[in-house]
Amino acid sequence: MLPLLSIATFLPILGGLVLMALPDRSARVTHGVSIGVTGLTFLITLAIWARGIVPGGFAQIEEISWIPAIGAAYRLGLDGLSLPLVLLTSLLFLLSAIYSARVTERAATYVVLMLMLETASLGTFMALDGLLFYIFFEVSLVGMYFMIAGWGYEDRQRAALMFFLYTLLGSLPLLLAILGLYLSSGSFDMRVWIDAPPLTGIAAMLALIAMLFTFAVKIPAFPVHTWLPAAHVQAPTAGSVILAGVMLKFGTYGLIRFALQMTPEAFTRAGVVILVFGVVSAIYGAFAALAQSDLKKMIAYTSVNHMGYVVMGVAVAALATDPAMRVVALDGATLQMISHGIVTGALFFLVGMLQDRAHVRDMGDFGGLLGQVPWLGWAFILSAFASLGLPGLAHFPAEFQVFLATLNAQPWAVVAILAIVVTAGLYLRSVAAVFLGELNQKWAAMPDLDRREMLVIVPLLILTILIGVAPAWLLNMIHTTMASLSF
Repeated sequence: MLPLLSIATFLPILGGLVLMALPDRSARVTHGVSIGVTGLTFLITLAIWARGIVPGGFAQIEEISWIPAIGAAYRLGLDGLSLPLVLLTSLLFLLSAIYSARVTERAATYVVLMLMLETASLGTFMALDGLLFYIFFEVSLVGMYFMIAGWGYEDRQRAALMFFLYTLLGSLPLLLAILGLYLSSGSFDMRVWIDAPPLTGIAAMLALIAMLFTFAVKIPAFPVHTWLPAAHVQAPTAGSVILAGVMLKFGTYGLIRFALQMTPEAFTRAGVVILVFGVVSAIYGAFAALAQSDLKKMIAYTSVNHMGYVVMGVAVAALATDPAMRVVALDGATLQMISHGIVTGALFFLVGMLQDRAHVRDMGDFGGLLGQVPWLGWAFILSAFASLGLPGLAHFPAEFQVFLATLNAQPWAVVAILAIVVTAGLYLRSVAAVFLGELNQKWAAMPDLDRREMLVIVPLLILTILIGVAPAWLLNMIHTTMASLSF
């Protein structure tokens, strides 16, 4: 049987190496390779989905001895937590490759970095060896750092350095936790750490604190979120999409896979504190977004808000006494990861398309654009309504499950629902300022979405509606794993 997980993981970086070896690295050839490689990778992940997963464990395991002396191995596998994230990752990289066909400056280097980043991202979600996970986790920083520094906007160097230092230093505690798990178990096999958590007592709590710090930076959660707005504002559009849609999920994925599954007793003891940070992040992110006039910065802060709901869901899963509510919380938190990647990815694409036309992002510079660019305008409105949690769109079934479980387990924490009201206000304000009212004549010649841009945005809009109206196809995949977790 073909090792599809390995093929999907390493095909992008292999495509990058082939590109570097080509005598013709013109922008046209470069982007043709990029779209071809990411498209094939997406098809392979669909084939992985078709193979399926199994309840209560990992499926499609690929394992080769790597460093026998320390028990490290090349191990890949999937379950209902990682498979949806793999599908989301391959889709967003394909759409980013299509969108990035406009990049002509050092196009080959840009594409190679993006393909390397795709390999690191897929590897992070599929790795089942602690050491291998950490390597993929760290390599992703390199690709995003150079994408921001090389192809970002006016203050890109500072933003890239801030991103790199925050996330690099933030990940060092995770390395210590991984070493602690290894020394206690004699293996780097993450399945061993999950099936029989090797740390107890104070050692488990110290490992949990280390993990929480690392993943809080990556999520990012309040108060270690300050790198995110600068990174998003200065990153190129595809970089913002990948950062929000994929890389922020490293933190929430790690929160479940490592913190909850590998130190379950310590996580439960710290559950209320973690829940507080989730609530604060959700409310703070909404109010911080409300204070912004820069569209990219506004959407960046809404990521802090939406990731706060994920943290709430995971914390509630540990605190709930009703096993059914634990599953509801985890189902909702995982679905929120996917819906956030789709909806926020669409919003960053649309703001990037607007900036490509106007070269500004401030809401006050626009007005009345809906009549001038109706496709762009209605796509933004649909995505904005999804982001504010409108029923029938992607965020609603995720957030509903998180709040339902929260109300059952920790009723006080539903104060975070205030953030939904604030988010509704900020998106309605942005829609009114940019698309409604009288047209600013400065934009009277602004063109609407072209065919390539439609190809990028329409799949995300379809998924936004599909998940909102009929989420069962995705929730069934997630539920297969979440219903069998024991902690």
